[in-house]
Amino acid sequence: MVYSYSWIICFFTCTFYLHLGTSQSPVETKFYDILNVSPYSSVDEIKQAYRKLARKVHPDKNKDPKASEEFAELNRVYEVLSDSEKRKRYDRCGESCIKDEKGSGSVDPFSSFFGFHFGDESEQQRETPKGATIVMDVYVTLEELYSGNFIEITRNKPVMKPAKGTRKCNCRQEMTTRQLGPGRFQMLQQTVCDECPNIRLMNEERIIELEVEQGMVDGQETRFVAEGEPHIDGEPGDLIIRIKTLPHKVFERKGDDLYTNVTVSLQDALVGFEMEITHLDGRKVLISRDKITWPGARIRKKGEGMPLYDDNNKRGTMYITFDIEFPKGDLSQEEKEGIKRILNQKSNNHVYNGLRGF
Repeated sequence: MVYSYSWIICFFTCTFYLHLGTSQSPVETKFYDILNVSPYSSVDEIKQAYRKLARKVHPDKNKDPKASEEFAELNRVYEVLSDSEKRKRYDRCGESCIKDEKGSGSVDPFSSFFGFHFGDESEQQRETPKGATIVMDVYVTLEELYSGNFIEITRNKPVMKPAKGTRKCNCRQEMTTRQLGPGRFQMLQQTVCDECPNIRLMNEERIIELEVEQGMVDGQETRFVAEGEPHIDGEPGDLIIRIKTLPHKVFERKGDDLYTNVTVSLQDALVGFEMEITHLDGRKVLISRDKITWPGARIRKKGEGMPLYDDNNKRGTMYITFDIEFPKGDLSQEEKEGIKRILNQKSNNHVYNGLRGF
């Protein structure tokens, strides 16, 4: 009778778990609706939908007070649907399975009775291995950061391809039980591996489109999910592209402001001048002075700096510092006297510590 009873338990247990694993459609579609995808979408389709929505609701771009909550919810949904095991649990019994770390809102009666876990729960506790994340610097011009641009990046990426034979994968330690006699059981730990189709890694050329958004700052990162290094037994890592700014011949960026220097002749410095500066988008910015300009004088043009990343309708300030070009050569005595009469300045030589500002 003891052996009959054990066979009944085994039959009931296997039937119970097989029934859970053969569900054809998810009992709940809330997470799929948030991503605007079908419950039968592929992993790539889910990743593309997440990337599109993440850019739209990110708190840095969306000033809605609820943006942070929406972004957090979007990440939670993506974490579930991008993980094969979590997605299976969600499809099987909805959000209630995800809230519990073990993937079930109730205690398994057979686990509590015999003191061990069956295969489904041990699988749920395993984390899906992931390939390495790659960080790559991309150098962009100040013009691109001002106006925005799309850059195509060509990358040779290792891609998994089918190969002959099979391989052991997803190896893990699991507990098994062995019946020693009537009413006696022994728990043993053993290594269990899946038999998976063999694969090989081959380099393929991939084109990645990077959007350089207006107002992005030096060091800002853009993450491409699953575009990193592959993992032979898991999911590929991510690719992070980091913005680096190339030096510019005319402008220096500090925060959202632009700085530049202009050299004018001594004559223009004394009588005034009018000139144009070519901006980063090709526009002409008018600069005029109708009074004396001294070396180191600075003017500012509000709204002519960099566009703000959070709000492209707003811009920083452009600061223009002037240098004076003095004429070369000697002046005649008559010219010197004429300059003295025009300037009408008294000699006021003052020696001081310029570093301390006395």
